Order: sequence, then C-alpha cells, then structure tokens
Amino acid sequence: MGYQKESSSLRNSFLAAAHELRSGIPSGLLPQSASPDTVRAMTTELWLDYLGILLDSRKADGLAFRINLVTPDNGEQHVLELSHATLTNIQGYQAQDADLTITINRADLEPIMMRKATFASQAAAGRASLAGNADVLKQLMGSLGEFDQYFEIMPGTKAFVPAPPAP
Repeated sequence: MGYQKESSSLRNSFLAAAHELRSGIPSGLLPQSASPDTVRAMTTELWLDYLGILLDSRKADGLAFRINLVTPDNGEQHVLELSHATLTNIQGYQAQDADLTITINRADLEPIMMRKATFASQAAAGRASLAGNADVLKQLMGSLGEFDQYFEIMPGTKAFVPAPPAP
C-alpha cells in the first residue's frame, strides 16, 4: 500500500510501519535537533509553545501560576499561564498579577533552550533576574515530560525482536 500512495505523508507512514513490523523499532543515535543554529533561528514564542507540548498534564494537575518573561535585548515580552493542566503563552503582553517575572537577554536564554543551563544557573551568574516566587519555575520544570524518540508506529511492536537473518 505504501508504494501506491500519492501522498508522501501517507506513503511514509505506510512504509515506516512496514519496516517496523519487519525489523522492529529502529535504534541508533537520536537526531540532535537542538543545535545552536536551530535554537538561534527559533523564536521565543515557538520555544514557549514547545514547553506547552512537553507539559505532562498529570504532573501539572492542580497547579496554577503566571510567569512574565522579558528579553530586553530584543524587546520581547511574554506571559506564560499554567491553569487546568495547560500551559499557554501570549507574546507582547505582561500579566499585572504574575507570580514570577524573569528578565533575561535572548542570547542568555539560548543555553536554557538547548538544556545546557537553567534559569537558576543563569540567575546565579548574573545573566537573569527572577522577581517573585521562584518556586513556580521549579513547578513548571518539574511538570515537563520527555519524548520517547523510539515510539511505536504500529501498536505492539515495541517489544518485537526481529528474528536473525537466515544463513
């Protein structure tokens, strides 16, 4: 079926599923998508959207807070709001009743985006300032999950071990 589909998305899905059924889930090196060039090209808003995708709603259940994020070197302002186990952000807005305000230059935010630094380490180095309840930042980071790069396309193939090739 995969070879006959005109749509490249469908064709790739069928062919990836067929490969998984025959050989199991591919393993090897994970793609490195957080390179410095990629992170520099990513907007702050896109990164905040990514944090919303990483949010594990089970871990965030019952949490509620607002965080203002200011990057003075490029003039951006964002507000993040966690409520009902959902993280949303609005660019160009600051909440009057924010629990925490983070001020950091965009260049100093990039190591955090690449997971090579934390807000706490940047604040300790004098590259960021945290005004308000810093515990909400710990709550946010503790509510983020990780993606399994080796997810199964076809249910039930995760435990599949392919037979060795015939001699």
